[in-house]
Amino acid sequence: MLFVCYPNCTTCQKARKWLEAKGIAFAERHIKEDNPSVEELKAWHIKSGLPLKRFFNTSGMQYRGLRLKDKIPTMSEDEQLSLLASDGMLVKRPLLVGDDFVLVGFKEADWAAALGID
Repeated sequence: MLFVCYPNCTTCQKARKWLEAKGIAFAERHIKEDNPSVEELKAWHIKSGLPLKRFFNTSGMQYRGLRLKDKIPTMSEDEQLSLLASDGMLVKRPLLVGDDFVLVGFKEADWAAALGID
């Protein structure tokens, strides 16, 4: 599994500790140093089954600074994917990418269900 995170993010730190406590093996990727590509984001979006807007870090300074709340509804999917790929800090994190799922943000119950953990 791929764990995409920003190490300074407290939610990412909590998710990493949770994965480690459950004995889940994962590869870690720093989202700011290694931005997801448009192709990766497109595949993750499809695999997640979520609306693309859920991939945006709506609480981030970049999101607010660019006034994306008003712009995203009028942007095409390709424009949104390009924007997300341009700056890892625009992407909601952490992301957990498995063979048949993508989890966006950390909600312990959702992660446990996806991983088959009681």
